[in-house]
Amino acid sequence: MATERNLLEERKQLEAWATSGKTPARLQRRSRLVLAILDGTPLKRIAREQRAALATVKHWKRTYEREGLARLQKDPPRRVPEGLPEEKVRAIIEATLHTKPAGATHWSTRLMARAQGVSQSAVTRIWNANGLKPHQTRTFKLSNDKLFVQKVEDVVGLYMDPPENALVLSVDEKSQIQALDRTQPGLPLKKGRCGTMTHDYKRNGTTTLFTAMDVNRGKVLTKCMPRHRHQEFLRFMKLLEEETPKRLDLHVILDNYGTHKHPAVQRWLRRHPRVHFHFIPTSSSWLNLVERWFRDLTDKAIRRGAFASVRELIKAIDEYITVWNDNPNPYVWRKSAQLILEKVARGRAKLDSLH
Repeated sequence: MATERNLLEERKQLEAWATSGKTPARLQRRSRLVLAILDGTPLKRIAREQRAALATVKHWKRTYEREGLARLQKDPPRRVPEGLPEEKVRAIIEATLHTKPAGATHWSTRLMARAQGVSQSAVTRIWNANGLKPHQTRTFKLSNDKLFVQKVEDVVGLYMDPPENALVLSVDEKSQIQALDRTQPGLPLKKGRCGTMTHDYKRNGTTTLFTAMDVNRGKVLTKCMPRHRHQEFLRFMKLLEEETPKRLDLHVILDNYGTHKHPAVQRWLRRHPRVHFHFIPTSSSWLNLVERWFRDLTDKAIRRGAFASVRELIKAIDEYITVWNDNPNPYVWRKSAQLILEKVARGRAKLDSLH
């Protein structure tokens, strides 16, 4: 059991694990159980409040007392079911990797158990032991841009070695943001229950958010507009040109949306030589840092909101931006162009091998 000398230190670590969004869910849960135990809460009450089996609470109480924090972080080694022939294990793995069930896109534990004549729990343990997750997929797309290499080197160079006397701006539009209002009020968050909202909603209009992020400082300059055309994009570029110091060149990182290459935009660029456009490769939105900021905006200010009008939606966006700009947290690009190109080359070689 923890000694008096380090008990306070262990409690601080448990509290950090229990509240951090980066902690794995199972470690968060174990930390909450142990904290409740250390607080002297009766075990049955802990089980009820944490929605855990009483046996589970007793298990982690004994485990923490015997082995301390280190054991909370580790899971016992996974084992293949005892008594199952090695040939059968290999057959299940091969079938999972290289076949599909009739009438379905992927195997489930139930389908595989039926096909192989074993129990469903045996399939589950074999899949867990070998890291197989046929129910999951990840999306990807390799760019076919003929200038992919040059564009990656150009944009990553701006991130990792920006030019002197210049601002590097990551620019994009988050278009068609919907002002959604729920059909009924949701129930508030309370102990032991998450907040709720109705699955259906009312649409109350849309707005498009034009955004430029200063890659070095993290601050953003934004403008909400009702439409998403080259006219609005030009208006935003004029705003950038007016709001930034005239002594600095502007290096603007953009995607390949048609409004960014409109003839009217090209004419404006020729009249403003301090503004330089740098286009990311096609199908490579991950290379534009402002996309990462859009994700945070959506998660923290839009997705769980209820807006009776576009005006309310814009107000919520503006409040998020004000808080962000008071204490900006710039996203730091760490992967070199060479590492990116090597990874893409491996992916392309893998794709080619399948055809």
